[in-house]
Amino acid sequence: MKPGLKSAALLLSASAFSLMLFFQCVRDEKAGKSDTLESSALNIRNAVYTGRESCKRCHEDEYALFTGSDHDRAMDLADSSHVLGDFNNSTFVHFGITSKFYRKREKYFVFTEGTEGVMKEFEIKYVFGYRPLQQYLIEFPGGRLQCLPVCWDTRPKSEGGQRWFHIYDRERIEPDDILYWTGIMQNWNYMCAECHSTNLKKNYDHQTGEYRTTWTEIDVSCEACHGPGSLHVLWGEANEKGSTPAIPNMGLHVLFKDRNQGAWVFDKNSVTAKRSVPHNIGQQIETCARCHARRGVISEDYIHGKSFLDTHRPSLLDENIYYPDGQIQDEDYEYASYLQSKMFKAGVSCTDCHNPHSGKILVSGDALCYRCHQAEKYGSYNHHFHKQGTEGSQCVQCHMPVTKYMVVDPRLDHSIRIPRPDLSLKLGIPNACTQCHQDKPIQWAADSARKWYGDPKKYGVHYGEIIAEARKLSPSVLPELIRMCSDTSVAAMVRATAFSLLQHYSDPAITPAIHSGLKDPDP
Repeated sequence: MKPGLKSAALLLSASAFSLMLFFQCVRDEKAGKSDTLESSALNIRNAVYTGRESCKRCHEDEYALFTGSDHDRAMDLADSSHVLGDFNNSTFVHFGITSKFYRKREKYFVFTEGTEGVMKEFEIKYVFGYRPLQQYLIEFPGGRLQCLPVCWDTRPKSEGGQRWFHIYDRERIEPDDILYWTGIMQNWNYMCAECHSTNLKKNYDHQTGEYRTTWTEIDVSCEACHGPGSLHVLWGEANEKGSTPAIPNMGLHVLFKDRNQGAWVFDKNSVTAKRSVPHNIGQQIETCARCHARRGVISEDYIHGKSFLDTHRPSLLDENIYYPDGQIQDEDYEYASYLQSKMFKAGVSCTDCHNPHSGKILVSGDALCYRCHQAEKYGSYNHHFHKQGTEGSQCVQCHMPVTKYMVVDPRLDHSIRIPRPDLSLKLGIPNACTQCHQDKPIQWAADSARKWYGDPKKYGVHYGEIIAEARKLSPSVLPELIRMCSDTSVAAMVRATAFSLLQHYSDPAITPAIHSGLKDPDP
């Protein structure tokens, strides 16, 4: 191919690509070929990424909501439009290391401790996130991008923000530590990239040890969730002209919309809403899970709409990541927590609470919860036993307690659990009561909960009690652990954790439990 023609082919627009596929479909029909997914040029796997601008004309409202969202600002070029930190010759001292931040020729630089502890100047290549902190990426040989450990606190000054801080806060990470910022654990390509850009391919060459990482959009854009959009563009253009090509699902990899138009409704005898029509929330949850789960990547060949578990291995309720009862301990990105919740079991999806395009909560405060939980019951003093209008009367304070990570980033525990200070006494784990009332002992909280809500024994043995004993390799807990593996009243995430703990035991009773588990409908 001549250079000019090659350039033209590479610059083929989304519309031209769509038109090409349309004529291919016509040719297939004339040839008598089936236009199913498997045989047609309209096979969804032939779709390519077209970029957010191809979505804007037909989806202006969604585009406006997305613009400026956390996803839209997940990553960007280090320029005056995106850098939030103070690069006006500012300094930051951490364990005797003084880092200097400044600008030269409209570019952003930091002079700080680098490889082997040598002080050096580095150019900031990209910004990473923006709320409540912004990190900075520096390019190294071999296509590596590394996360600078000194971050900018983007919160207002009145909240303690507008300052430089170190991601490890009061801990000194030496240059020979695996967590040091120039090493693998702070490598963007390996650790972070998939969840901050669209259609990202690491392209790691194991022979040379180099990355040739690519993306179609630098941040988390429309097609990161909906999949490559060229066939949807084709469908939309044809539909505007009055003809509808035989493209399943409007050319989308996955349809998130509830085709049954279900709603959450209260019946006359219930204080909790139920779905009017069942809605399969699995695809939505798994689409979000790709980035909102603590997980490892099995394969980069992710296909939108296919099982998340085909290409990713989520962390179970593993020690040092989750407390025995499943509360978050180390950083968690919602998925494993939410799978434990009553909300998930009831069919509540991510978008029942969050706008899918802005990411924001649909309704602020307790009003969000009261859409499904009757306010007269759950908003009353007789439910929460706190003075109305105080923090203690708010739903999230008890059911979604906050843990701070990365020094300034508060995360809500999405397991949405009932506070159990009695389990804190047994297992040494946190509880929402004394996380708020830090001046009170756990026994006080346990006594108060018993007085208000009755004997916690009514709940039976909590799975956290079994997991705690299994982590200690207690022989006596094995029968309970095996029983939990097949207990479908327990969340699949908990059952999977129980299975993983069987590896520490050697007993003939384990074999039939594993055989049964292999037939479980939930992978």
